[in-house]
Amino acid sequence: MKQDKKELLPLGSIVYLEEGTQKLVIVGRGAIFEDPDTGEETFADYMGVLYPMGLQAESTLFFQHENIDEVVFEGYRDDEESRFLKIYHDWESKLTVPRKAID
Repeated sequence: MKQDKKELLPLGSIVYLEEGTQKLVIVGRGAIFEDPDTGEETFADYMGVLYPMGLQAESTLFFQHENIDEVVFEGYRDDEESRFLKIYHDWESKLTVPRKAID
């Protein structure tokens, strides 16, 4: 069930990426990082780590919402999450860092 661009998933969500064979848990959103291919700053919707191992610097992955193939578990949402998404979308609309195209 390919994800559309309607709304970001909350932290703690567990997903499979397209053609992925291992689950990832979302640990960050709106990540700006140095693209190893270009050395330039770039933007990704999500930062994820392998499930169930968790955070390990060498296995942190950056990916976009459209790269998600299946949501296995959706993380916790509350009023603060709704407020965050409103602020996030406003921030994203003004962002000048290019969005990383991830195949």
